Amino acid sequence: MATLEAMAARFAEGRPVRFTGHGSKDFYGGPLGDAEPMSTLSLNGVMAYEPSELYVTAAAGTPVADVEALLARHGQHLAFEPPRFVGAASGGTGTIGGMVASGLSGPARATAGAVRDHVLGLTMLDAKGELLHFGGTVMKNVAGYDVSRLMAGSLGVLGLIAQVTLKVLPQPVATATLRFEAKQDKALLQMNRWGGQPLPVSASAWWDGALVVRLSGAEAAVRAAIHKLGGSAIPEAMAAPFWQGLRDQCDEFFLGARRAVQGGATLWRIAVPSTTPPMPLHGEQLVEWGGAQRWVVTPMAPAQVREVVAAAGGHATMFYANDKSAGTFSPLGPQLTRIHKELKRQFDPAGIFNPGRLYPDL
Repeated sequence: MATLEAMAARFAEGRPVRFTGHGSKDFYGGPLGDAEPMSTLSLNGVMAYEPSELYVTAAAGTPVADVEALLARHGQHLAFEPPRFVGAASGGTGTIGGMVASGLSGPARATAGAVRDHVLGLTMLDAKGELLHFGGTVMKNVAGYDVSRLMAGSLGVLGLIAQVTLKVLPQPVATATLRFEAKQDKALLQMNRWGGQPLPVSASAWWDGALVVRLSGAEAAVRAAIHKLGGSAIPEAMAAPFWQGLRDQCDEFFLGARRAVQGGATLWRIAVPSTTPPMPLHGEQLVEWGGAQRWVVTPMAPAQVREVVAAAGGHATMFYANDKSAGTFSPLGPQLTRIHKELKRQFDPAGIFNPGRLYPDL
């Protein structure tokens, strides 16, 4: 492709570059710095789609929403519900390349798996300008070190994602959303209790005294779960926008969090064991993924937040913040630091790809 050839020639110049699509995730990770933007939007389109084989291959600059519209016409979807940021305050529209590079998943992540679990294969352009192919179109094709999944969450520091092959799944036959009044501690206990039972729970969220649970699957299974769990049923016309807003981070909680950030607070994305009780963090909190993901908007100092989270066996990421000098991601230990640096050296020895977006020295 002429576009990839031009990009490879640009790499040979040895100047730092940062890969970008519509810029919907420019806020995420470390500072953009002075690296020259390199757009992936010319890498656009679905290269292959086999509904019967449950996979789709799309170029990096293709909007996630476009791919999902194609899948929906065949009754299929990306089960991990990646944020598309359509209409979100972050601006722009999420692309396939950005989806993989950021590694962000939506409400169904706890039951459907993360982005990396759905990446079957990937083509990337390395610092030498070589086009590398990894994986295939089925899970059993993956052998040895799975580089295609390694790219998920790498924020572009290892190379340019050119195209991705993803596993797709049928849309659920039936869905229902239930609402329960509960304080956070009771909600966490309930979510973990349900998580150990054969229930078709596909997403959950707690905020402001309300626990909302989505059921997805066969009609009989959903009906049985509704009967067992009780709660108040939310009409689909109201439930669907709620889950979409949570997925694309444009619902009331996230809009309020962004306003608070402008006033000096920070929105943290926290990962902890799902059984972790409510943590002593000041500020508004939203709980997802059966208790494993906690969103907290707080004016607390980064060191305080990370100390509390580390004590619970988790890690904290600065999601939205005006000042990220304390580091976007939790500091790595010596062994992980060595692994990260060696991977960076192998794929990008000159250090020109997205410098500082993942960690300051990568």
